Amino acid sequence: MTPGNVLFRSATREDLPSIVRMLADDDLGSRRERYENPLPQSYYSAFEQIHNDPNHELIVAEQKGEVIGTLHLMFLPSVSFQGGLRAQVESVRMDRRLQSQGIGSEMMKWSMERARERGAHVVQLTTHRTRADAHRFYERLGFKGSHLGMKLSLK
Repeated sequence: MTPGNVLFRSATREDLPSIVRMLADDDLGSRRERYENPLPQSYYSAFEQIHNDPNHELIVAEQKGEVIGTLHLMFLPSVSFQGGLRAQVESVRMDRRLQSQGIGSEMMKWSMERARERGAHVVQLTTHRTRADAHRFYERLGFKGSHLGMKLSLK
């Protein structure tokens, strides 16, 4: 448990509606996610792949039985850095009602400690260039803008 009685744990299949709700709750997410009842099967298929892969962890923050935050932590073996393990953090979200209360920082610190436990030499992430608040959030945690990220849509 953390301050505010927040528990960080592995997500369950039952957590998916809450996770997708948070992913869809902003300008970018609302354009790419489908928060519906029932959720599209694609979310459950992705969950099963993540759940069954020891190098992937879908994490939730829970407070008083309610899922209030999430992130996806991936461990990437690499030949570079002398065979070093990298930790990649993606899809970080906090429930809009609880943002700016320090819970997101605690969730990120928890994930960094988890990466250390697994032997990662670096934690990396990407954040959309339009998310200025997110950039400041990660910089406060010690992240540095060191690379230029690029993507190519395959659709």
